[in-house]
Amino acid sequence: MNELTPGQLMAQQVGAVLMLIGAAAFMWLPLWATVAFTVGALLFAPLQMLQRYEGRSFTIRRLRRQQLLGALALLVTACLMIMQVCQVGFARRNEWVVALAIACVLELYTAFRIPAELKKEE
Repeated sequence: MNELTPGQLMAQQVGAVLMLIGAAAFMWLPLWATVAFTVGALLFAPLQMLQRYEGRSFTIRRLRRQQLLGALALLVTACLMIMQVCQVGFARRNEWVVALAIACVLELYTAFRIPAELKKEE
């Protein structure tokens, strides 16, 4: 897999921290937490989508697709948070929590499996 530049890696890490803060602070400051989560998701997800795998391993390709679905689920989570805070659309309650749970499972699973598979490939 290609590596991110140091600037991109730092932006991705800042995005991850902002998403964590936004998800944790939603109960007390929903508007600011939504803004923090959305900015974090907009930093994290596109940079994760920029990474490429050029190898031939079917397992790593499958894991990469799962990782991209997780990144997409983070963006959907941000949209659902905005819909709840602004009271627009169908998401009036805590639907964003379901999308966040799906994203977390996919991201955590692939975060451990991809490096292990890359190590096996070498």
